[in-house]
Amino acid sequence: MTTKRIVITGIGATTPLGGNATDSWDNLLAGKSGASRLEQPWAEELELPVRFAAQAAVPTADILDRREVKRLDPSSQFALIAAREAWQDAGAPEVDPERLLVDWATGIGGVWTLLDAWDTLREKGPRRVLPMTVPMLMPNGPAAAIGMDLGARGGERTVVSACASSTESLANAYDHLQAGLADIVVAGGSEAAIHPLPLASFAAMQALSKRNDDPAIASRPYDVDRDGFVLGEGAAALIVETEEHAKARGARIYAELLGGAVTSDAYHITAPDPEGSAAARAMRAAVENGGASLDDVVHVNAHATSTPVGDIAEYNALRRVFGAHLDDIAVTATKASTGHLLGGAGAIEAAYTALALHHRIIPPTINLDNQDPEIPLDVVTTPRELGSGDLLAISNSFGFGGHNAVVAFRSY
Repeated sequence: MTTKRIVITGIGATTPLGGNATDSWDNLLAGKSGASRLEQPWAEELELPVRFAAQAAVPTADILDRREVKRLDPSSQFALIAAREAWQDAGAPEVDPERLLVDWATGIGGVWTLLDAWDTLREKGPRRVLPMTVPMLMPNGPAAAIGMDLGARGGERTVVSACASSTESLANAYDHLQAGLADIVVAGGSEAAIHPLPLASFAAMQALSKRNDDPAIASRPYDVDRDGFVLGEGAAALIVETEEHAKARGARIYAELLGGAVTSDAYHITAPDPEGSAAARAMRAAVENGGASLDDVVHVNAHATSTPVGDIAEYNALRRVFGAHLDDIAVTATKASTGHLLGGAGAIEAAYTALALHHRIIPPTINLDNQDPEIPLDVVTTPRELGSGDLLAISNSFGFGGHNAVVAFRSY
């Protein structure tokens, strides 16, 4: 039972659209794409079938010091950049360290560290393997890096639920605060998996777009010519706290985190349940558990990865939960611009949803030239202003293994 209002007071990000949250948001509104051809020699040398991705717009070495770059996997580097920005954006709040909690997420973890270490072992022997290899590759590395940087002693939790991971972290943050376990939670997710092995594996399962000739238009959710997602990288962090705590310190509030919910399909390891019943249940619970009505939802930031099967399955879930009201909901699919950040996707999309309510403008879905008639949604293709008053929105994330996670926001 909801007893407290939970709010977002800080946002940080490093994405294929920008090295911070402001640039990422501005370039999203401008309809830019973060996808580009991979210039690394291995893309051609290994004859990868997919030779493009949505790489971080600003290298971590341009932001972090050399020691941090050397001792942290890229997934932790992205996490630290986003968390520091979010913390400063929230006013660098003074908080009892034992009341500060980190709930972070990743889908894959330190894949670069793991595979580089294997290459070193095989080519140069065990004496050349770095002693920091295990701390760098472990999935909880990003949460630990943030926790140590901010001095969080209330807990450093890690969610690994594939592409639903960081939305689940936000749902957890809501629950932690409702339960009184913390005064502030740093929630979000990061991913750094633009590596030959994940690219080859995703391509082998026919999950990636193969538009090597024009990466900028490769991610095209809802389009009849969509042929897979574009692998992205980066991180986003949100500072989450109770309204009472935020007001007491005079914080600026972006939006209210109305609720979150997690369900599972128990259907297939990679394919979504085409009926979408469990995904629909998560959407319904995220809104109704926060004491709101589904009829008040005006905007959805969809999971919409640009895969032929996934986009339709999400549409079926949306129609199941909203019925005829879905025709009145403005839907956007920001992966068209950012690519798919896997475990970090939900966090950046939640940030975009909070910013949409805060600025009262919905960002566009690019590359939608010919909308699939089997997905009759009101898809926003140019920035669209939201009206005044009390507005509700949801952000969806679905992951391999049948993980479904949804968070709901209300304008503040």
